[in-house]
Amino acid sequence: MAKAVGFGGVFLKARDPKALAAWYTEHLGIQVGEGGAPAFTGPESAGTTLFCHFPSDSDYFGDPAQQAMINFRVDNLDELLAQLEAAGVRIDPHRDNFDFGKFAWIWDLEGNKVELWEVLPDA
Repeated sequence: MAKAVGFGGVFLKARDPKALAAWYTEHLGIQVGEGGAPAFTGPESAGTTLFCHFPSDSDYFGDPAQQAMINFRVDNLDELLAQLEAAGVRIDPHRDNFDFGKFAWIWDLEGNKVELWEVLPDA
């Protein structure tokens, strides 16, 4: 099963934190950690984590009210997108391909736009 394989640490407010945590477990394979929050552990979690700033008027996150966006490294973007589509997850049809990776976007249970990034082997 394709799944997300890392992040640096992201904290989001949610209307229903338990339901949102369950959504990320179901759709991206992120297991719930000891504290009850989705977490990555072990060697799969290693890799590049960026901390980027965008202009306040950026439309990169989609909805202007969204103040943050999670970027997950994934192990197989095409397979994961097929799984998400089969599960009825909202998927942005736009894709970006660069020499350092492939990108796609989805929306989670609460309407947050999420970026998915498959790092290419030679990157």
